[in-house]
Amino acid sequence: MVEELFQNDFQGLNVILIALMVLAIMAGAVVLFFIFSRKRVVNAELEQANQRILHQKELLQATIVTQEEERQRIAQDLHDAISSKLNIVSLHANMLSDAGIASEEANSIGAQIVSITGTVLESSRKIAHDLLPPTLSKFGLEAALEELFDEVSETKKFELKYTLEYSEETLPPEEELHIFRMVQELFNNTIKYAEAHTVLVKLTTTSEGLIFKYQDDGKGFALQEGSTKKGLGLSGLQQRADLLNASVTMTASEGQGFSLELHKPLS
Repeated sequence: MVEELFQNDFQGLNVILIALMVLAIMAGAVVLFFIFSRKRVVNAELEQANQRILHQKELLQATIVTQEEERQRIAQDLHDAISSKLNIVSLHANMLSDAGIASEEANSIGAQIVSITGTVLESSRKIAHDLLPPTLSKFGLEAALEELFDEVSETKKFELKYTLEYSEETLPPEEELHIFRMVQELFNNTIKYAEAHTVLVKLTTTSEGLIFKYQDDGKGFALQEGSTKKGLGLSGLQQRADLLNASVTMTASEGQGFSLELHKPLS
């Protein structure tokens, strides 16, 4: 009888020990699962942070490259449109200082100086306009775009149809400039490469944000190839969209034209 009681107690103790061991194993498994799960979460967060840092570095590098290209373009414009012509003016002025110059020749040189000076002034105004359109800084994005649309329409390269429903001061001036530059770049691409008949542009603002759409019916191109083609400037469009914290979708294919849609949420 005593042995049976002792055996029962021993069996009960074994059951308790086994239960405790099972609980300990389960607790250890839960702890390990939590540790590994947390490690995966931390690794995922680190990977996302690294991707964001890499993206910022790429964006900064691309911005620097774009700035250098813009400086080179401005320097070339200044040399071609102003410096070279001022050299001619200087030569003509030296000729006028010649005491033996005939009056008719002096009048002719004077007329050339006046003509060249007018060209230089016009070129300098154009360069200044390209750097920062005065209409944009004085009257805002909608007025600047309307002026740009008039200039583009005068080229008679294609029929331009547009809708502007932009509320002034929706964006700060530096962001308005990004939108304006994007529109300029899109028009330049269409004029140079697209051979389009019609271009549609729409800019609207809603309570949620700004929506910009651009579409041409030109000859189009393979979008992946166009993204690496320097002349099209598609990477620059993406960079400006990133700077605006906006989402942008570009669609293009051979014979199907090109379209771009940008959504800029408002804070």
